[in-house]
This record gives sequence, C-alpha cells and structure tokens, in this order.
Amino acid sequence: MRLIFLAIATLLAGPADAEMSAEEFDAYTRGHTFYYGAEGEDPYGAEEYLPGQRVRWSFLDGECQEGHWYAEGPLICFVYENRPDPQCWSFERRTGRLVARFEGETPMTELYEVRKSREPLECPGPKIGV
Repeated sequence: MRLIFLAIATLLAGPADAEMSAEEFDAYTRGHTFYYGAEGEDPYGAEEYLPGQRVRWSFLDGECQEGHWYAEGPLICFVYENRPDPQCWSFERRTGRLVARFEGETPMTELYEVRKSREPLECPGPKIGV
C-alpha cells in the first residue's frame, strides 16, 4: 500500500524540475511582470516581459532599464541599454515558481519568483533637480 501511495504521489507531482527552453520561458513570462527575491530579500527587483523578447528591469527604485533577451543554448541571456555585456541565466520552475540562476564567472545567488502580475512596471525615472 505504501509503495502504491508513493507511486501515485510521484505521478501527481509531475516531471522533475528541469531547465526551461526558450519557448517555455517565453510562453510563461510574456505579458507578465515578475517580482524576484534573492537571499530572503523580497522583492529584490522586477522584470516586465514584453512581446518580441523585450524586457524592462527595475530594482524597484522607480528607474527602469530597457533590454531584450535571447537564447544561448540552454541559457536565456539579457542585454540592457546600460549594460551591453550579456547576462546569462538558467531558468526552471520549482514548486510552481520561476527560479533563475546566474551563469557567469561569479555566480550569483538564485533569484526566485515572489509574485507575478499583469500590471506593467512603474518607471517614473530618476529624480531631476531638488
């Protein structure tokens, strides 16, 4: 009986976590704004995923950076207007939430989905003058 229960639980849990393909990533993110946490800091920042593999990132300070993403093998790489060097990440869904791992020379801690929304990021821009 115990063995049957474990087999059923395994089937209901679905496939093991695996890196998302570019198509899966695009289908899951497009049209949403994801708020990400890192090392217990919720939220750390947010990214709005727009049509045409365009993105808008913010550290939630009112300033946003425009960019785009592209697939590089199993990784999703981002290039932003203020940072032309690509930043490549692996993405997977873990317990129903998006998890991103930086894949550079100095790996960062994982970023994890805190929440997602259909609302766009608010980007009033830098404060000019005092």
